[in-house]
Amino acid sequence: MPESGDSFRWRISVAEIGASGPFSDFRGYRRKMVLLRGLGLTLRFADGEQGQLRRVGDLIEFDGARGAQCELLDGPCVDLNLMVADAIPDVRARVQSLAAPSAVDSLAGESLVIFAIRGSVQILPPSGASVALDPWDLAVVSGDEPSVTTLQTPVGNPAAQVFLANLRDN
Repeated sequence: MPESGDSFRWRISVAEIGASGPFSDFRGYRRKMVLLRGLGLTLRFADGEQGQLRRVGDLIEFDGARGAQCELLDGPCVDLNLMVADAIPDVRARVQSLAAPSAVDSLAGESLVIFAIRGSVQILPPSGASVALDPWDLAVVSGDEPSVTTLQTPVGNPAAQVFLANLRDN
């Protein structure tokens, strides 16, 4: 359970890591973490394993109960954190580059989390109302029916990079 004692199904946040040190215990949650700014970090887990985020857009996933020590590689970093309760099955999280329109499927009862890492992104949800995201903007598309959301970069803009996660709402 989070240190505050508040439980949640999932939450997403942007955090600055200003110094090396231990990560908080989030027992009962799985973490997905993406580097947004900085020269990277290494996570050293209590069981001896380690993972690195070296480039903007790098993604690491781990159990929130694993003891983790963060070592900054060369100064502060900013990361995106998605924490999901263990009770939510089959979370599909990934980072995707967009140079051309891309269709993203969602199952009935899922929320699609879209976070623009780099570049602007235009979202064409099943409802038909277009939404524009600038870098570090967030959108959540939910529905009771299976759906397809189209992501594209605005005309004349370079390729973009997005974090995507499909989460079951029930």
